[in-house]
Amino acid sequence: MPIAMITPEALINTRGPWVSLLEDAGFTIHHPADRSFTRGLCSEQETVRVLQNASAVIAGGEYLTASVMAALPNLRVIARNGVGYDRVDISTATARGIPVTITPTSNHESVAETTFALLLAIAKRTIANNASTRLGDWSREQTEPIRGTTLGLVGLGRIGRSTAVRGRAFGMHVIAYETNPNDAFVRQHGIELVDFDTLLSRSDHVSIHCPLNPETHGLFHKGVFSKMKSGSVLLNTARGGLVVEADLIDALKSGHLAAAGLDVFEQEPTSPDNPLFQLDNVVVSPHRGGTDRLSQENMAIEAADCIAKLSRNQWPEGAVVNHELQSTWKW
Repeated sequence: MPIAMITPEALINTRGPWVSLLEDAGFTIHHPADRSFTRGLCSEQETVRVLQNASAVIAGGEYLTASVMAALPNLRVIARNGVGYDRVDISTATARGIPVTITPTSNHESVAETTFALLLAIAKRTIANNASTRLGDWSREQTEPIRGTTLGLVGLGRIGRSTAVRGRAFGMHVIAYETNPNDAFVRQHGIELVDFDTLLSRSDHVSIHCPLNPETHGLFHKGVFSKMKSGSVLLNTARGGLVVEADLIDALKSGHLAAAGLDVFEQEPTSPDNPLFQLDNVVVSPHRGGTDRLSQENMAIEAADCIAKLSRNQWPEGAVVNHELQSTWKW
């Protein structure tokens, strides 16, 4: 029987509908012995060792490079448990006839909720007030409103749109930079489309929701931070590589930026001595934005469904990154 390897930590040694989907499609389920495998810290050799017998993988954060795929002749499908695929060499996968799928309908609301958790923690001083109140300090320091402020979204895909809806519900003015906008959504929710520099100069909160690729790597750097509105806040629940952390630290230390809320980092897991952790105006979380309990289950089901369909020579529309393989696909 073909083997389906399931690597995300939350799915190891658990049994949910995703397991039944794969078993019904004829797969045997395996998990890595090391729960931390999916964090992307393994060498290529170790990655190959873990995945060597897999015909399909529900992948987390492991790096699936050209060298890794070349050493995995049985691998037929890579199903990313999420929407980002920057750790998969797509060109190599395509050349080898390996469809790479994502889970586009499963975690956008979770990421949007995390974005607002960070935004509200900053505006309402949640972390500082929790600590000081426990110490007996009944602080009367004013917090900041978010109603009436401008939320600038860099990217208006599913996650950006989910964030926009929540921003409007909070009474925020929402503007967005998006090269391929959903015009019906923009009209329905009163989103103002602007160019990138205009978004930077007008936004009280800039929230990043674009993919990481060679064109966007390091998109937020010193020059971009200098164009942001003085006293504004940066929120990143997308990918750490979109932001040059050293430049962000300078902008935060200078006071040009009031604060930052970060769920992602340049290197993950990030080091405990990351200088960002020394700044009181930074709120962080460990890249958990898209993986609350409900979204994790839905992503696993969606990823397993992609593998099951492909094993039956059915094409999972809207979920395959390298869709050019459709005309020639055969398990």
